[in-house]
Parts: sequence; structure tokens; C-alpha cells
Amino acid sequence: MDFEIKPLTPDLAEEFFDFFENRAFTDNSPMQPCFCCRPQMTKEQEEVELIELIKASPGVMPRDIPSFKSTLRYIAEQQILSGVLQGYLAFEGEVSIGWCNSNKKDNYSTLGIDEEIRHAYKGSPNERIKSVLCFEIAPNYRNKGVASALLTHVCEDAKATGFNLVEGYPQLRTQRENFDFVGPARLYEKVGFVKVAEQDNIAIMRKIL
Repeated sequence: MDFEIKPLTPDLAEEFFDFFENRAFTDNSPMQPCFCCRPQMTKEQEEVELIELIKASPGVMPRDIPSFKSTLRYIAEQQILSGVLQGYLAFEGEVSIGWCNSNKKDNYSTLGIDEEIRHAYKGSPNERIKSVLCFEIAPNYRNKGVASALLTHVCEDAKATGFNLVEGYPQLRTQRENFDFVGPARLYEKVGFVKVAEQDNIAIMRKIL
């Protein structure tokens, strides 16, 4: 299938929210509600803006707390407007059907990339690294090459904008995980990534551009 990949900009905010609210989780995924804003938050921000909402409703799943979803959405709106939340949307025609969160590695907080993972592999101090943290594909479009198309586009765009390499952090699993939002190691291998280190059963995979 042919897909069009577009970088997330404020002009595409409507399409971004349309994807997450109407297609991303129609399989009742445990990942919802999600607008991919937490990787860009600090632990302190998460505690103040989100964890307190959960604590105020003990025994209730976050997905069932209306204020939790609306707060997530507001945070994502502000991150998109400020350019903090970056990534790529996949489209079939005019419909957004997939998402990849990708940004300069240093722009992610410890919620995005754990400190142990961040420093598990020492490369050159002059490297400009773009990281890939998350994929979400509409259920009807899974296993059709959307994630591969997104990851390929991330690498092409990273090279065009002066990055030296792209990193991904898939969990090493023996069985397939239906809700593997970081993507499996085989996805990265398919696009030309190689494992350079491992930390707590998470692979650090790199593709030199």
C-alpha cells in the first residue's frame, strides 16, 4: 500500500487528534487514553499534572477519568504548538492512519528515555542523534507496512536535516506483543538498524545515516 508521511506541525494538529481519538485505539488497546505527550514531560511535570489526578480517583482506571484524558489532550496541544512534541503522521488519502514519535534524543526527558538506556552505549560526542520512541497504527492498517514506511521516512528526514544516526529502543521479546508501542526489534532490523547495546532487556538499535 502507498502511504503519505508528513511531519507533525501545528497545521496538522486536527489530523493528529482525529487519529488518536477516532482510529488509534478502536481495538480497545490498554494504551488509551494517549496523545503521546508523556515522553516529553519531566517526572515532576507528570506528578503534578497527571499523577495527582489518578490519586484523586483511587481504584479508577485513568482511561475512565474524564479529566485525565482532557488534561492529556491539553498538554499535547501545547506541546504541538511549541514544537516540543515531534513526529510523523501516516496518511491514506486525507485520513491519518499511523503515528511515530521521533525527536532529537536530547529533547526527550527521562520519561521518554530512561537514564540507564540513554547512557548504555557511548558513541562519538559529536553525534547528532534522532530517537524513535513510539508507534501507533490504526488496527485496520496493521501488518501492511505502515510502521516500516514511518521508520524509513524518519531516517530519510533525519539524514536530510543533518543527523548522523537514528536510535530505537525495542524490548527484546520471545513472543509477539500486540500492544508493543515501541515496535519490535525486527522492525528496526528490516529498515537497517543494528543492535549496539542491551540494557534491562531493552536493545539500543542504531542506523548510521
